[in-house]
Amino acid sequence: MMAVAAAGVVLLVAGCGSEGGTDKGGSSSGPSSAGSAATGGAGGSGGSSDAKLDGAAVTKELTDAATAAGFTKDSSDDEVPPELKDCMVSWSADVEKAADPKKSYAATIAALTKGGWQEERSTEQNGSVIKSLKKGGWQLNASDHSTGPVKLVMFIGADSSPTCAALIAKDNAKHQKP
Repeated sequence: MMAVAAAGVVLLVAGCGSEGGTDKGGSSSGPSSAGSAATGGAGGSGGSSDAKLDGAAVTKELTDAATAAGFTKDSSDDEVPPELKDCMVSWSADVEKAADPKKSYAATIAALTKGGWQEERSTEQNGSVIKSLKKGGWQLNASDHSTGPVKLVMFIGADSSPTCAALIAKDNAKHQKP
């Protein structure tokens, strides 16, 4: 459990890295991402309100997009601690079962952006791709490391609200070595 929380915080703090990436910034559909982070919501699509986004809704969107793209959830995926379920999601693909993990990753990202997620950054290095997407107050980091020796495709998201940030920090503090 700690691994999921720690990985999520590391990805969120690191912002997917700044070297070798592209910052997409404000897209043509709506307010800038900086405004959405500050206010906790930035419009949306499909008639749903981003303000209502919680862990279950993000997990459903992610699961729907990933499974439609050809992924199945890795059964050994770490579970998010129960107290963080409204604030954090983790979804790892079973890369071995995907016909073409690169295509499935690209299709998952395409489905998420069609569903209102805005791509903020993209970093590619040594065959790995890491994309940062945002919707409402949620940050989702999507990683594709399916071409290296360790095959991994994972999605980790967190609600950036002050309440969730405090809960994640509290959970991480429990696991710190004295």
